[in-house]
Amino acid sequence: MTASLIPTLPGHYYTDPTIFTMEQSRIFERMWICAARAADLPKPGSFRTVDVGRESVVIVRGRDGVLRAFLNVCRHRGAKLCTEPAGEVRRAIQCPYHAWTYGLDGKLIAAPNLTRMPDIDRVEYGLVTVHLREWIGYVWVCLADEPPSFEDDVTGAVVERLGDLGAIDSYEIDSLDVGRRITYDVRANWKLIVENFMECYHCATIHPELTEVLPEFADGYAAQYYVGHGAEFGTGIQGFTVDGSEGFAKLPGVTDDQDRRYYAITIKPQVFVNLVPDHIILHRMYPVAADRTIVECDWLYSRQVVESGRDVSRSVELFHRVNVQDFEACERCQPAMGSRAYARGGVLVPSEHHIGAFHEWVTGRLGDAVID
Repeated sequence: MTASLIPTLPGHYYTDPTIFTMEQSRIFERMWICAARAADLPKPGSFRTVDVGRESVVIVRGRDGVLRAFLNVCRHRGAKLCTEPAGEVRRAIQCPYHAWTYGLDGKLIAAPNLTRMPDIDRVEYGLVTVHLREWIGYVWVCLADEPPSFEDDVTGAVVERLGDLGAIDSYEIDSLDVGRRITYDVRANWKLIVENFMECYHCATIHPELTEVLPEFADGYAAQYYVGHGAEFGTGIQGFTVDGSEGFAKLPGVTDDQDRRYYAITIKPQVFVNLVPDHIILHRMYPVAADRTIVECDWLYSRQVVESGRDVSRSVELFHRVNVQDFEACERCQPAMGSRAYARGGVLVPSEHHIGAFHEWVTGRLGDAVID
């Protein structure tokens, strides 16, 4: 193989259900996962459920206003407690099977005939706690008994990409509101989606609207290829919109250096953050099978823009088209991952070589359990 080309992962890494199970166990169940927008749980009793690896997690706001996360499993006979993706309970979470009841702090508070079982420790038989952090307005959870450093794995990814954490702090993402949310059901392996987001070798081919707004992308180098670099809007482009027309006033903390630029950040294993002057686009991925991934995408705007009911469709439409174009490309690749032509994998050209580091990260997480 020439110096210009380096190998990708072999095809079975994208199709083998055993490898997918190992990824769920060794990546998604051990790392920090972005699970929900904190504002989606506005008051005591508000809850959301999310699948993290092979587990269901329920996130609930307590009567004290604090968000907590638990495995969504009754400690009695293992029934799923909250069966809806979101909702509100009054004062407690009750199992629909045998009515074991848990406080919003996870403690067992009631059950049929519980008073006749005085030896039951209500804390010990409470819900299993999941580690939780809040950052940029989102709830992050980790299933590991001893979670990895949030500063290394999550905020560290931002520093690695932008050079310092202040570069993202200036967007004040935690103060923004969701102007639009779209959920995509992508028939492709999660790694294909990550690889696609990390490179722009494909941009000139499938992203005509995006390369019109960000002309440098037509040259094939993604903005996140260089530390601290943001792709500059083209001459005559007024805003990050589907037709380049004017968007909204830039967010108050955005600096002059950040104005008229687009920054992309990958936070492994499942978050993409896209920064533009007047709004933020954040993707969360939830792998459900070797060949299927749910992607939830939020478009975040200033509270004034959302509350005033201003039309956000032109800015939403730009990246919605990018999403559809990207996901269709990944779905075109997925069937070939099982082909004999891809048994040893493909190749990465120089503008894609940084994807090789992602492949090394994946294989390093899987360790000696990898199937050759």
